[in-house]
Amino acid sequence: MAKEKTIYTCTECGGISPKWLGKCPSCSAWNTLIESVAESAALGKNRYTSQFQSLAKTAEVAVLADIDATDVQRTPTGQEELDRVLGGGIVEGAVVLIGGDPGIGKSTLLLQALDSLQRSGQSTLYVTGEESGAQVALRSRRLGLVASQVRVLAEIQLDKILATIAALQPDVAVIDSIQTVYSDQLTSAPGSVAQVRECAAHLTRCAKSSGTAIVLVGHVTKEGALAGPRVLEHMVDTVLYFEGETHSSFRLVRAIKNRFGAVNEIGVFAMTEKGLKGVSNPSAIFLSQHAEPVPGSCVMVTLEGTRPLLVEIQALVDSGGPSPRRLSVGLDRDRLAMLLAVLHRHAGVACMDQDVFVNAVGGVRISEPAADLAVLLAITSSLRGKPLPKGFFAFGEVGLAGEVRPAPRGQERLKEAAKLGFTVAVVPKSNVPKKSHSKEFEGLTIHAVERVEDAMQIVRTF
Repeated sequence: MAKEKTIYTCTECGGISPKWLGKCPSCSAWNTLIESVAESAALGKNRYTSQFQSLAKTAEVAVLADIDATDVQRTPTGQEELDRVLGGGIVEGAVVLIGGDPGIGKSTLLLQALDSLQRSGQSTLYVTGEESGAQVALRSRRLGLVASQVRVLAEIQLDKILATIAALQPDVAVIDSIQTVYSDQLTSAPGSVAQVRECAAHLTRCAKSSGTAIVLVGHVTKEGALAGPRVLEHMVDTVLYFEGETHSSFRLVRAIKNRFGAVNEIGVFAMTEKGLKGVSNPSAIFLSQHAEPVPGSCVMVTLEGTRPLLVEIQALVDSGGPSPRRLSVGLDRDRLAMLLAVLHRHAGVACMDQDVFVNAVGGVRISEPAADLAVLLAITSSLRGKPLPKGFFAFGEVGLAGEVRPAPRGQERLKEAAKLGFTVAVVPKSNVPKKSHSKEFEGLTIHAVERVEDAMQIVRTF
């Protein structure tokens, strides 16, 4: 019996190599080649040739200016925070990929969303490949979904799933999860690169041709990235990531890619006994619970998609000896080292022999540079041992020359802070609102700064 031929497939780009290599020859990624069984060339030829020939005869070319550009209709899922991340709701024929750590709440949220859609008159289908129908029913009872009419299919074979979708024609279908689905046309095991790519491609074509919105649940690797080939993320319309700490009851759903809405939009949920509930005021999660101001704490306004959020930045400066440490949680560590150099050079505040620890409260991750000014003020407050005044907040990007650059959509940040009762702000000069908008910021004292040393002088007067 002839030995099966093996190939090595890259999990990042899907490139194929006849032998194992440390670096992928296609995308230069390291340690991404995984061994799999080579598929028959004749099988692939028979599978696609007739399809491409028929497409070539029926394809039509349209002029861009003649295409009617209408807004897509959205169906609310009944979960306001999920609708925010999706851009307003589910779009007909869209394919959504959602990933996250095991047990974080992906299946729970989608089952709640399907139940709400079903009660609003939408036809739904829940395909489970990891649980039995009885287990799904047990979860629905635990979530309080009484007399739910969501249809459940416990199946992992792709052809049966596609046939069921074609027969039932649901408005929304959930595939939980894409790593468990397999196609008989491939000999590799479920979850392999070839199987995930093939099954996702067939389900995507099914969604586009039938108009059924399909939600794919994806596993994640130890590093937190979606398992399977990277082409999976390019194939779908929307990519959502479930984030959250195991010790916290709060969950964040972040949009990494969205063809029908804003990227980096987040939805905030709280895990309760009855499932995931949307948090209407997420800024309260990320703010301090101290009755009085404490040294080393500064509130900033960050933007997550279209939503301004108030987040507390905490800093602790302590004597570190000859090898001081620089540690940040929720912020870029390399940027922290740069900000400490700017603070020393342009403001005369030295932390060369001090340990510096910076933390974004609530487990949120801040990637935008508008947090620079708040980080520097929190570090200075901890070093001096004097708290910033109550109701104080700041935002702004800091450059290497010591200048404070404006943050995008500064007036929206100021409005959010004023709405929550903050009274003192240190912001870049370009973000100060005009006099015509002064009524919207009544009760808010705004200090405009152009350089880091200007901000330090203002803080010393408090």
